[in-house]
Amino acid sequence: MRILLCNSSSSLLLSSPSPPTPTKKSPILLTTNNNWVRKALLGAFNGALSLNILLSSPFSLAAESPLQLQSPSNPLTEQCLQEEKLEEITGPQTVTNEGIVEEAWQIVNDSFLNAGRHRWTPESWQQKREDILSTSIQSRSKAHDIIRRMLASLGDPYTRFLSPAEFSKMARYDITGIGINLREVPDESGGVKLKVLGLLLDGPAHTAGVRQGDEVLAVNGEDISGKSAFEVSSLLQGPNETFVTIKVKHGNCGPIESIEVQRQLIARTPVFYRMEQVDKGATSVGYIRLKEFNALARKDLVIAMQRLQDMGASYFVLDLRDNLGGLVQAGIEISKLFLNEGNTVLVNKKTASASEIVASALHDNCKAVLVGERTFGKGLIQSVFELRDGSGVVVTVGKYVTPKHMDINGNGIEPDYENIPAWADVTRHLSQCNMNKKR
Repeated sequence: MRILLCNSSSSLLLSSPSPPTPTKKSPILLTTNNNWVRKALLGAFNGALSLNILLSSPFSLAAESPLQLQSPSNPLTEQCLQEEKLEEITGPQTVTNEGIVEEAWQIVNDSFLNAGRHRWTPESWQQKREDILSTSIQSRSKAHDIIRRMLASLGDPYTRFLSPAEFSKMARYDITGIGINLREVPDESGGVKLKVLGLLLDGPAHTAGVRQGDEVLAVNGEDISGKSAFEVSSLLQGPNETFVTIKVKHGNCGPIESIEVQRQLIARTPVFYRMEQVDKGATSVGYIRLKEFNALARKDLVIAMQRLQDMGASYFVLDLRDNLGGLVQAGIEISKLFLNEGNTVLVNKKTASASEIVASALHDNCKAVLVGERTFGKGLIQSVFELRDGSGVVVTVGKYVTPKHMDINGNGIEPDYENIPAWADVTRHLSQCNMNKKR
């Protein structure tokens, strides 16, 4: 399973009713060598804000899905026969200690972005693999210790090993609420299909019978053809302990089955809100505090905004103080909710990572002013990968710079004001910002 995180701590995104239709849009700025990631991120951004994300070298989709065995020169029927024959020959595979170490090594080799001053080269990393695997690894704990030391040698404080117990805590970032990660994969006709390319072991979907590599065909009877992974993840979401029925095709050629899965939401709401009166009661402002960017962040934030608007809020104050980050996608989606000008974002020295993505995106697109202290300064993006024994690795795979091309990593973002200004000053500041953008 792979999860994109942007979090300053050691630590999958829920949808909700669509936000108010934006009145203005800014162009997207996206730098990446990975065409699939470019497509996925552009779909997520939806042209709402100008953002910059740089990612590591392209991932191998074939390597991520053991069920993608087709050869370009073979017809699908021959591929299915080969797949069935391979399963008969190999049977279930034992996860060896050496295999776990090599799996972790390969993930870093394919995905790691060296964003620091540490000298890391493909040659030295290859040599490390040969050195480590030259002798037998006698126990699983020894294998985990080797992975820890191997990752520490990269000199990146955010790339690290997760024990099975630590990995299980990542459930609060579950995108779907049933423990799966969906990925858009090219099909034989030139379109895309959605496959399960991440699965929480013993999670709701896994327990119900969903398997790695399954293709998702429908959710609660609704055909999902043409929908993105994010849209289908939204269809899977619902109240805790309720049921969702998903139709899947096992493997490339296996049977089609409808499976009922009970949702299990681990995350707690990170949103707190209230109405405030400013300018001697002349203006109603909706105050919203967001503690982290977890699976409930966007959904609960939309609810809070709608309730505050119903109560008469004209503007919003988004409090990101002490918010250390979380899901990158949650940060992107939340940024799109604040498209109307005249907002204020509160920040401090513990505003980090995904919080800085939101703060800088709104600030540089002239959607909000920043108030408080200089932010933490973490612009690196991590991805969480599950290993075959239930443990995991967190690997730095990308770097974020602001829409104005400022590298925030190690620098942070300087606010516009130390204290909340009068609302008339906020309006003037953002008006001037928009005028400068047009020059």
